[in-house]
Amino acid sequence: MTTDTLTAPAPAPPRRDAAARRGRSTRRRVGWLFGGLALLVLLMLAGIAVGARWVPPARVLDVLLHRQPTDEDWIVVHHTRIPRTLLAVVIGAALGLAGTLMQAVTRNPLADPGLLGVNGGAAAAVAAGTALFGLRGFHSFVWFALAGAGIAALVVQLLGSGGRASATPARLALAGTAVTAVLTAFVNGLILLDPLTLNRFRYWQVGTLGGLDAAVLRQVLPFLAAGALITLLLARSLNVLALGDETGHALGARPLRTRLLSLLAITLLCGAATAAVGPIAFVGLAVPHLARYVAGADQRWVLLLSAVFAPVLLLGSDILGRLVLHPAELQVGVVTAFLGAPLFIALVRGRRIAQL
Repeated sequence: MTTDTLTAPAPAPPRRDAAARRGRSTRRRVGWLFGGLALLVLLMLAGIAVGARWVPPARVLDVLLHRQPTDEDWIVVHHTRIPRTLLAVVIGAALGLAGTLMQAVTRNPLADPGLLGVNGGAAAAVAAGTALFGLRGFHSFVWFALAGAGIAALVVQLLGSGGRASATPARLALAGTAVTAVLTAFVNGLILLDPLTLNRFRYWQVGTLGGLDAAVLRQVLPFLAAGALITLLLARSLNVLALGDETGHALGARPLRTRLLSLLAITLLCGAATAAVGPIAFVGLAVPHLARYVAGADQRWVLLLSAVFAPVLLLGSDILGRLVLHPAELQVGVVTAFLGAPLFIALVRGRRIAQL
């Protein structure tokens, strides 16, 4: 036997290799998480400074640290910019969580918060309330939007689980598409028959963060917090559900209960967010794919990263909308479509979408 053979290092045990890979993966995820949080903080400061009235960064810090109720910059920052920035953060997090939850429950990588008819139900209820009761503003919209989102989600669940078959992801997606089509036709017919409803509805329908104050933030926060809490508590069940219903049952999971709680969370997140700022596209569709590209298949990390990346996209889009037509504004719903669509296309072309 040669000396080289005697002195050759023994191969590393498989368990040690697996532990090393898990450690590298965790460090990468944590790095992306803190990087996203740092970028979000910078965007929040930029969101306070940028607008029709420019507030220099040094002045922003001054008005944040010192109370100056009679100063114009202080009034702009505290009464307009801070509520708008915080609203962008919580709405973005809600849309990111809802999109991730939607894709996990339906196991459809192209699902977004509108797939199960939730956004369509909220929009239809708001349009009906505007036409029949003259509703204006979030204070009036929120209960109609939540009721419409909840009813639409329930109808989709009943249609998807009708007959002897269970509510499979494919059946839920098909039922959601059909319900959304009906609701969209209802909204279009309603606003065409009532020009006053059209005038009130079309600005909200684009999706905007402008003109909203701290009162809207205070009203929307409890609904979004409840939906986010339910979503995060479901993270482990979603990992089991990804293995299939039969395997999930064998591992002690309850797929039906998980889906019902998921529908409740999606209703709270999408209903309140849609009532506050209108329907915003592509955030809930594109961001979960970016989070999954970074974090892998673990839904706990995908949810956490989506809750950070989505506010970055929404707030960045809002800031960009204030700059491109300055001193006028381009509504955030338009900007997210322009930014989210290329991002999603790049993800699709650069990496085959995994089946969920």
